[in-house]
Amino acid sequence: MPRRIMFVQLKTGYDIDRGPSWIGWVDFSKTWKTAYFQGRTLRRATSGGMFDANFHDVDSDDVFWISGPKRDRSDTRYGPEDPAVDADAADAYRAFLQGAPLPGREDGWTPTGPRPGRSFDRSTDRSSDQSILPGSAARAA
Repeated sequence: MPRRIMFVQLKTGYDIDRGPSWIGWVDFSKTWKTAYFQGRTLRRATSGGMFDANFHDVDSDDVFWISGPKRDRSDTRYGPEDPAVDADAADAYRAFLQGAPLPGREDGWTPTGPRPGRSFDRSTDRSSDQSILPGSAARAA
């Protein structure tokens, strides 16, 4: 089961982007359609109607926003305070803020790794197209 440090914000019962938020470990199902966070089972939204959330709690129907944390700490747009950082994620998150990749994302992030034909440039945090045009010779590293 993939495990990632993520930004999680509760949306239910709060004005836009003002709910409590956390930086912590989130476990994902193999299909990435279900997330497990702090004892909750969160299912990915598959239909419209949740314009500011992308997961919902299967037991309570609370809605959440889950995304990768931002190095500039701008995760909450209008939130009254910074997200609470779970103790078991604090060291990896601190290293991320200082420039290290997050665990599981060392080679760029997609559910299964870098996209085919693309590489991840750690110096710019961007992926770059490395595809080879038909008929061209492959370059040696």
